[in-house]
Amino acid sequence: MNLSRNRLSTLLAALLLSLLAFGVAGCRGKKYENPITKDTQQPDKVLFDKAVKDIEKGRYEVARLTLNTLMNTYDTSEYLAKAKLAIADSWMREGGGHAMAQAEAEYKDFILFYPTLEESAEAQMKVCDIHVKQMEKPDRDPTHVLRAEEECRTVLTQFPNSRYAPMASQRLREIQEVISEGEFRVGAFYHQKGSYPAAANRLQAVTDHYPLYSGSDQALWRLGDSYSRMGPRFRQKSVAQYQKIVRDYPLSPLVEDAKKKLKDMEAEIPEPDPVAVARMKYEQENVSEKGMVGKAWAPFSKAPDVTRAAKSGQPSMATMRPTMPASIPVPAGAAGGVTDVTVSTQTPGGTSALDTQPDARLNQPAQGQSSEPQAAPAQNDPLPTNRQAPPPKKGKTPKSKTNGNKTTAATPDNKAAATQDATQEKK
Repeated sequence: MNLSRNRLSTLLAALLLSLLAFGVAGCRGKKYENPITKDTQQPDKVLFDKAVKDIEKGRYEVARLTLNTLMNTYDTSEYLAKAKLAIADSWMREGGGHAMAQAEAEYKDFILFYPTLEESAEAQMKVCDIHVKQMEKPDRDPTHVLRAEEECRTVLTQFPNSRYAPMASQRLREIQEVISEGEFRVGAFYHQKGSYPAAANRLQAVTDHYPLYSGSDQALWRLGDSYSRMGPRFRQKSVAQYQKIVRDYPLSPLVEDAKKKLKDMEAEIPEPDPVAVARMKYEQENVSEKGMVGKAWAPFSKAPDVTRAAKSGQPSMATMRPTMPASIPVPAGAAGGVTDVTVSTQTPGGTSALDTQPDARLNQPAQGQSSEPQAAPAQNDPLPTNRQAPPPKKGKTPKSKTNGNKTTAATPDNKAAATQDATQEKK
């Protein structure tokens, strides 16, 4: 028993090593398509041909040094754009996280410097492929899946008439299949757990945003069941999901069950859409299956399975955004769902409090003065220096005393001083 296990493990290890070696050899031996076929002995052409041979043999660092020499030495060469694109291709062929990041940066630079060349669409398509190659399964990190969707959508928006547009559309369907599968698994988990509002929220977003998803009929079935369990207020929503299965997915195995549900709920059973019938027939006739090696390697691979992705139809050109569960009441006048936060300027003469109320800054005290009220001086304290003496009473004029050449008014202070001088003279 132990011997057979050892042999089995040895065979598996040998198979993995052979597959790895075959992959590396196949990558290094893959021919690089030389965009310039004319045979000349120009120095820049010689350098470019040498770099192409180095790329084909896996000497990527040497190839990049040669291409940089060409670009720095012959800055007016006709091979300048081809050389810059070849540098990005060498990074992409080298593989690995660091090399892929460098390749993406080089492709972006190429699009920035040569936006009108046909190769710009090719460069954008390869940026999409960089993230497609790094995609992981639906239940893992979705970073590269979301980036791949964004980059492939850029091919269709910026280069809609290029020869890479059909390829980008198919890539986008496969990417959205992975995104939909991840959202469907979360919704199915909530449905099984009994959290029906959360399940309905996830499944509704998937079926509305990605109608080409291969499991849309399964998602609609669970969505209708979730709404039916949320109370009579959501009965109409439940009916709409079962009707959508019958109308838009007529070849689904759940059609008969959906008709029974509609009959029990005394709802109308719609007719199947002819366009949906033709689309589903085309998908069934063109389904792609994995080979024996692919099925055996699938549990060990981090790459997602996209064999069930749609082969026809227009992929969604908008990014799926979070939605609000239907069980949450919507305020009066609101459209429902998550809305953007907007900022608007207030026009002069509006009804805002800033326009109707007086400016509080105008009532502020002057600089250096306290805003608190000052206390009144005590009766026995002398008058403050910053205040004037009270005016004399009406009908009485203060007497003045002449002392030599000086005339002094007979104020209380001066009168006390004069009395004190007279006392001293008597002594």
